Amino acid sequence: MIILEDYVYVLDYLEKGRGDAHLHKKYPVVYGLGENQFTLLELIPREKVNFTIGERIYVGKDNIKRTKINKIKGRIKYELLTSTAHGEMPDILLEVVHNKEKHFIEFFNNAPAISTRFHVLELLPGLGKKMMHDVLNERRKKFFNSFEDMTNRIDFLRSPDKLIARRIELELTDPNQKYRLFTRPPISKKVY
Repeated sequence: MIILEDYVYVLDYLEKGRGDAHLHKKYPVVYGLGENQFTLLELIPREKVNFTIGERIYVGKDNIKRTKINKIKGRIKYELLTSTAHGEMPDILLEVVHNKEKHFIEFFNNAPAISTRFHVLELLPGLGKKMMHDVLNERRKKFFNSFEDMTNRIDFLRSPDKLIARRIELELTDPNQKYRLFTRPPISKKVY
């Protein structure tokens, strides 16, 4: 199993384990969202540590830096997360997008066409053909340098950060998405 995340954001922490698990299978669990590829992970915490929802924690290979997580149990499907994790995900995704603004601005500056009739930007929920053409026209003049720059230069574009966050959420919640702009492919049906 290859996990390519060094940091995750806590979506939920169940100190006594899942309520729907059998007694002999109950263990403390943390559900997290990876910072780089938005991998959904089930994590086993170290003893006597606490977590805050939205907290950014290290889960990489360096055991000295990994002070809160004992083990990465593996990837988990969206539908197996708790309702708390589902509810917290949109806000945490938006926070990650803000923290990685430069990366996502590069996406807007370099996003290619998929075909002669379809552009990658059209995959962003809420961004139609007209706004896509406005984005392309403005980036030809000068690359964007921030979300604020985008909203100042493109009429009716209010929240490019939310467009990105909604696309990531769509990719995480719908395993049948044909195009994956920001996330890893879903895990196989055999896992969990």
